[in-house]
Amino acid sequence: MFKVFLAWTLALSFSVAYCQDVKKEAKTAETKMEAFVSKTGVVIKFIDYNLDNLRLSYGDMAVTRIRKLSNGADSKFFYQIEKSGQYDNSTASIEYSDLLEVIKAIQTLKSDVDKDISSNPDYLENKFVTEDGFQIGYFVSKGKVNWYLKLERYGPKNTIFLKDGDNIDVAFNNAKLKIQELKK
Repeated sequence: MFKVFLAWTLALSFSVAYCQDVKKEAKTAETKMEAFVSKTGVVIKFIDYNLDNLRLSYGDMAVTRIRKLSNGADSKFFYQIEKSGQYDNSTASIEYSDLLEVIKAIQTLKSDVDKDISSNPDYLENKFVTEDGFQIGYFVSKGKVNWYLKLERYGPKNTIFLKDGDNIDVAFNNAKLKIQELKK
């Protein structure tokens, strides 16, 4: 009887030890904003500066602003684009250095539009993606170009389509100028 009890106890202890060797879940990548605001032991201040809204093809407007985050000595600036939904909002938070890269990418994308339309594809997509997952781009279908922004990397209903893609660089350049003004 003792041998059965000992065998059963050993089997149970091995199975418990084996179960403890479970791999940790992969940590989802933090955005630059999440990394900054998740610091512990410091006071973080949020200050918003509203900019002109973006006109959308479907829906009303997307709200834009500059968000300044401060934690004492350190400050970061983000260009935010927010689309309100019926039950939730989608928000892109584009850090200043990424904003500069997006502005360069917009110029490249705009220089490719006419060539892409003239190639008469059934479907063509051209886009730029930041480290944090924000996307700006366009697709060509049936000879027509449609500009879009994908605000967040994950989740449904986070893509907005711009009413006037020709002036998209104006909104991003205005954001850059506002951040430069606030940094002074």
